[in-house]
Amino acid sequence: MRTSAKMTGCVAFFAIAYVLGASQVLSPQSLLAQGKGKSKGGDNSQALQPMADDTKTKIKAAADALKAAMEALVAEGRYPDSAIKGTNTFTVLAGGGNSLADLKAGHGVDPETFAALYAGLASDQVIIDLGKDAEGKLTYKGRVVRMYPISAIRAAYVRRADITGEDLLPTAADESTKSKSKKSDEPDDDKSDEEK
Repeated sequence: MRTSAKMTGCVAFFAIAYVLGASQVLSPQSLLAQGKGKSKGGDNSQALQPMADDTKTKIKAAADALKAAMEALVAEGRYPDSAIKGTNTFTVLAGGGNSLADLKAGHGVDPETFAALYAGLASDQVIIDLGKDAEGKLTYKGRVVRMYPISAIRAAYVRRADITGEDLLPTAADESTKSKSKKSDEPDDDKSDEEK
């Protein structure tokens, strides 16, 4: 009797474990930029909230001002080509850029271009060369589309702060200076005898 109760308990345990594992109830959610998780467009609850007409008017005025600034940058040759449809706010506020050339070079694109490409807002000349790799990452002419390095993004924000007068100083200490000071404090165990 005792053996059959143990066996029944073990079978029940494995059955429950199998059901939970197969349904992935206890699995962590996927946090990939490529969107392998189950998300619907418009899940943002704030976007569903009604907006005051005055707020809509101000947003429209800001969009019009950004478009006018983009046109001025185009006239100066500071915004020659864009890889996406619409106004690239990041590039305009940073004083210009060429997201199409950045994309073609394969060294990375600004954050807004990166997001717009993933959202399906590529310009007509870019969309024909977009695809996905085996991992589902967005590619342009066979190369994975990447975002600018952090140093380039920070430099764009410095240019933006210079133009707009915003206070955009970093709130956290620069990681590169932290790692340099740590390296000088730590013993040189990783270096060969010749390097010491």
